[in-house]
Amino acid sequence: MITYILFIIGFVLLIKGADILVDGSVSIASKLNISSIVIGLTIVAFGTSAPELVVNIIASANGNTDIAIGNILGSNIANIFLILGVSSIIYPIAAKKNTVLKEIPLSFLAAIVLGVMANDALIDGNKGFSGLTRIDGIILICFFAIFLSYILAIAMRSQESPNEVEIKSMGYLKSIVFICLGLAGLAIGGKWIVDGAVKIARLFSVSESLIGLTVIAIGTSLPELAASAVAACKKQTDIAIGNVIGSNIFNIFWVLGISSIIRPLPFSPKSNFDILMTIFASLVLFCSMFIGKKHMLKRWQGVFMVLIYVFYIIFLIIKR
Repeated sequence: MITYILFIIGFVLLIKGADILVDGSVSIASKLNISSIVIGLTIVAFGTSAPELVVNIIASANGNTDIAIGNILGSNIANIFLILGVSSIIYPIAAKKNTVLKEIPLSFLAAIVLGVMANDALIDGNKGFSGLTRIDGIILICFFAIFLSYILAIAMRSQESPNEVEIKSMGYLKSIVFICLGLAGLAIGGKWIVDGAVKIARLFSVSESLIGLTVIAIGTSLPELAASAVAACKKQTDIAIGNVIGSNIFNIFWVLGISSIIRPLPFSPKSNFDILMTIFASLVLFCSMFIGKKHMLKRWQGVFMVLIYVFYIIFLIIKR
């Protein structure tokens, strides 16, 4: 029983830890006169991906590599089919030209790069190691550096301050306390989630990969769900889609890059289906932007996406 309690509390600590870490970091950044758009595209974006990062670091350090890969693939699939689906049902989502023509294709490219890097045995035609090595991790981090320079260039060119960045004014001491508490919440919550996931997988005789693709992936995607759903309610639809696409790119290039540098991540051929689903999700989103009203995700498309996600989860449970 204690395992389930700590597992649930772990998600609360993880999400709340990411929230107050962002508040403290944003407050200090604003006092240092860093522009709000740079804060939004960097600190806040990092914050919504912090749960995936912490869970993956702990899983990699503990050798639970199936959880590490499953968490990222599951989160990226949930981000598009579930989170964007729900958000567009709340209010139709309009995307800017840059998002449609550059950022969605980049998330599509990230999934393809991951598929190529993880399938050494399939591509080389031998039965050697398949997975993400430390060299692969360094390459993913290089891709991430390019992406980061891209969003910073956008920030420098933009003349607008984004409404999504709510800066809570607080003193330096309080900001530092928030950052420390946030980091502690992330570390403790992440450990309890990984430990709980391993025990639950063993208890029910299911794979760690399945737990990572479902329970952990949805749990670590809650910050993105909250941010996108609130943005949709406020009719700030560009924020809703930008948050999800940015998170997907962060997850593969940054989170998996760091995870595989800590410890090489062996890759099971069974996970190719989940990589294909990740690629398919980006492809569905991109094509949806050209059906009917251009660059618009309608409510019926959101319903369709949520249904795809439901069938995907049912398929996982039945097959694994």
